[in-house]
Amino acid sequence: MIKQLSQYFFRGLITALPLGLTVYLLYIFLRWTETLAMQLVRPFIGEFYVPGMGLLLGITGIFLLGVLMSQRGVGKLLSLVELPFTNLPVVKSIYSSLKDFADYFAPKRDSAPQQTAVTLKVPGLDLEVVGLITRQSVDDLPSGFLRGDRVAVYLPMGYMIGGYTVFVPRDWVQPIDVSVEEAMRASMFAWMSTSGTEGASSRTRP
Repeated sequence: MIKQLSQYFFRGLITALPLGLTVYLLYIFLRWTETLAMQLVRPFIGEFYVPGMGLLLGITGIFLLGVLMSQRGVGKLLSLVELPFTNLPVVKSIYSSLKDFADYFAPKRDSAPQQTAVTLKVPGLDLEVVGLITRQSVDDLPSGFLRGDRVAVYLPMGYMIGGYTVFVPRDWVQPIDVSVEEAMRASMFAWMSTSGTEGASSRTRP
């Protein structure tokens, strides 16, 4: 009886924990955004306040920033703003890593797909590794890299932020019907859950 009750408890805990953590983190983010936005506009609006106004102003500011960055010539201005972040030793490493990570998931203007979820299989080995193609060509890489029809594949690691980037022949990889976001999420949790890939799998069924 006690064993059955404990199973019910842990089953309920496992069900409620992801939802609770998601709601809590979302609340923390929204509260932080609201507070920051209100601190920025408080000198202009005084004590006037409507719940949610700070969040709305923050979203509007991000949208306007996106519109501004889409204009020609703004990139040069941004490079001047980035100077302190790209020259200080420690700050440079952190900022560059975060910027590269964000740029990877940013929508590209060209129509050629750069990011693709694939399985990497070394010839002669019955082993598959899930990865993401991050570079479709190695022709513009510095001297010292092997040339030819090769691609860069990022192999994410489970349960942590990190991974390895390998450069392999194109025929070693096989695209899979999973989005980049789904592949990253599944790899982070060692592919224990298939909830993020069921939709993609159903699209391949007749």
